[in-house]
Amino acid sequence: MTGILEEIKKRIVFFDGGMGSLLQANGLKPGELPETWNVIHPEIITKIHRDYLEAGADIITTNTFGANGLKFYPGAEFDLEDVVTGALRNAKEAVKTASYPSGKDKGYVALDIGPTGKLLKPLGDLDFEDAYELFAQAVRIGEREGADLVLVETMSDSYEAKAAVLAAKENSNLPVFVTMIFDEKGKLLTGGNVESTVALLEGLGVDALGINCGLGPVQMKGILSDIMKVASVPVIVNPNAGLPRSEGGRTVYDIDADEFAVIMKEIVDLGACVVGGCCGTTPEHIEKTAALCKDLTAKMPDKKNRTVVSSYAQAVVIGRDPVIIGERINPTGKAKFKQALRDHNLEYILREGVAQQDSGAHVLDVNVGLPEIDEPSMMVEVVKELQSIIDLPLQIDTSNIEAMEKAMRIYNGKPLINSVNGKKEVMDAIFPLVKQYGGVVIALALDEGGIPETAEGRIQVAKKIYAYAEEYGISPKDIVIDALCMTVSSDSQGALVTLETLRRIRDELGGRTTLGVSNISFGLPQREIVNATFFAMALQNGLSAAIINPNSEAMMRSYYSYRALADLDPQCSDYIAVYSGQVATLGETVKPGSGSGTGNASSGEITLAESIAKGLKDRAHAAVKELLKEKEPLTIINEEMIPALDRVGKGFEKGTVFLPQLLMSAEAAKAAFEVIKEQMAMSGTAQEKKGRIILATVKGDIHDIGKNIVKVLLENYSYDVIDLGKDVPPETVVETAVRDGVNLVGLSALMTTTVPSMEETIRQLRAEAPHVKVMVGGAVLTEEYAKTIGADQYCRDAMASVNYAEGLFAGK
Repeated sequence: MTGILEEIKKRIVFFDGGMGSLLQANGLKPGELPETWNVIHPEIITKIHRDYLEAGADIITTNTFGANGLKFYPGAEFDLEDVVTGALRNAKEAVKTASYPSGKDKGYVALDIGPTGKLLKPLGDLDFEDAYELFAQAVRIGEREGADLVLVETMSDSYEAKAAVLAAKENSNLPVFVTMIFDEKGKLLTGGNVESTVALLEGLGVDALGINCGLGPVQMKGILSDIMKVASVPVIVNPNAGLPRSEGGRTVYDIDADEFAVIMKEIVDLGACVVGGCCGTTPEHIEKTAALCKDLTAKMPDKKNRTVVSSYAQAVVIGRDPVIIGERINPTGKAKFKQALRDHNLEYILREGVAQQDSGAHVLDVNVGLPEIDEPSMMVEVVKELQSIIDLPLQIDTSNIEAMEKAMRIYNGKPLINSVNGKKEVMDAIFPLVKQYGGVVIALALDEGGIPETAEGRIQVAKKIYAYAEEYGISPKDIVIDALCMTVSSDSQGALVTLETLRRIRDELGGRTTLGVSNISFGLPQREIVNATFFAMALQNGLSAAIINPNSEAMMRSYYSYRALADLDPQCSDYIAVYSGQVATLGETVKPGSGSGTGNASSGEITLAESIAKGLKDRAHAAVKELLKEKEPLTIINEEMIPALDRVGKGFEKGTVFLPQLLMSAEAAKAAFEVIKEQMAMSGTAQEKKGRIILATVKGDIHDIGKNIVKVLLENYSYDVIDLGKDVPPETVVETAVRDGVNLVGLSALMTTTVPSMEETIRQLRAEAPHVKVMVGGAVLTEEYAKTIGADQYCRDAMASVNYAEGLFAGK
């Protein structure tokens, strides 16, 4: 079962290269599903696999990149059983009949799992568990038919990657490798970066991870360097053969086998220990690479002692630089919050989250426990909703094991878990979840004997928890010890014991710590004075992560001051940015969102523009109703909504706003616009559409994520979008454009094998509707490639499509 993992420890291991371009060379027609050839042309598939093995590949990937139940369903000409079984049998036949190079006597078969082509909820229409089941179906067949490992590849969404990894690990005993598709800036389509993605995947326990597709080997070197800084498992690099272009209706790439091999040697020198190719690479590329790299020493990544939690978009390291965990999403002592939970008022909870993010929190605590509500379902719903508009990692805070497991399963990232303690039954309940889903767990320094009165007693509990966790395969780096903060009004030694515990965990155990800081002042007047002073003392003694109210000016002053004094804030830049020109009393509590224009989170005083920018749909709906009492509908659209969308769009282009936030802003704008449309209908007026645009994913391609994102944004900018869907024949696009007098068509394709369909669609448009402009996008495209197939504009992302449409219809 683990043969390939042992091989990686000893030497450089080689993947095969591209499949699609070789199938095209063998006669695969534009729009034809490559996976069907597993059944109708098994001899060709087997020969391609054999050629790669004989060229020096150790691992061949099955021809199942797009094999899922959305394409291959019961009753279709070929169902999933047909294509996956055929794929495995073809690959196994190649392994059995290949003539291996000197020194090798076998090959390994990787079940290839590609993306579904859909965006998962709440941003898209595919449920997480439905995606999981689509992947699980293929995994079960693959293991039964003898796959040696699972390769989850070309994933541009960390959430979909998580569904695929869980499906692989929970439905097989096979090693799991994952490769993601990053752009040149090191970003995923949905906003994740290298550090957040590695944290998620390693938390899930993948056996190797890396990058593939989208870029050539030159462009991947910088991303590989970033991966090597944070990864602790073997790293895979499978680039394209450079950048693509079209020649005579065929997709070709600009790096030949010799040049590819030279650059791949540099990639191995940088630390990759599993290398191969993706689009455009051939057996010759792999043969030259293997010849040049086979005798190099494999460099297994060193184990990183980093405590990292992540969201879909960012990672937070819990270490020397203190982390703020916002405590406001918690019903304890908060009557309004309790009522919001009873009333299922999620908008109130979201505003609390936004306010804490604006005030400087790095992680948000999420506790929704009330006896009278269904905590598991509420926890899942709140986590999903928060992650749809906020890019901070979350702390899942519950004593309900069912709520904890359900939230961890659907969480997009590596969460912080609150909490475990030294009681055996508690550790036995929670540590398996941490091992299965990944996470950093807070561990209270107490056990069956209660809360130790001395620092030594708490240190012994911490050691006990570390040791027991390691029995479950959980490293001390993924445990944060809560040193326990007892109220000083009832125990005069309480603060001193806590501070000594913090210091000793840092100095003696090398551990990370946390505290619920405000517990120290319970029962005292002017609590923030005590809290702020104790907070500063705790930070000096090694506190790694503080659970506090980030809206408290006193607490945040301690935080920013400490960082400046402890040389954690170079040139005091953060301190100056926050406090330059500000005047406030020590006891002042900052209004949630103060200084950012978001207003008061609890009172709902958030403008329409800010509601759209923050993705708050219900608030946007209410805000526009208020504005309609004093402003005309078109004035609101032009002065409030469009400028807000423009600001979000510019943030997206700069990389400060991520795709989920972009889409949720669009949804908030849509909610506001529905109110405006009703008002216009009542008054007999209507907003004029700027123009009509056709969108389509080309023939043979069912991946419609990009197209759907573009549609949402274009509609928000008042365009009439004719969405032809996916797998659209060229003739349908042309007929619609001619019939409806459309001037702009947007075409999308993910796969190399479907770009010829895009080129054919453009050719037919030029012949039948030469006035029509064509914009194109997709993972395999570049600006140069778009030009060679005759497109008018290459759009690297959704905002680029909006910008092109705006210029075109404005006559620019």
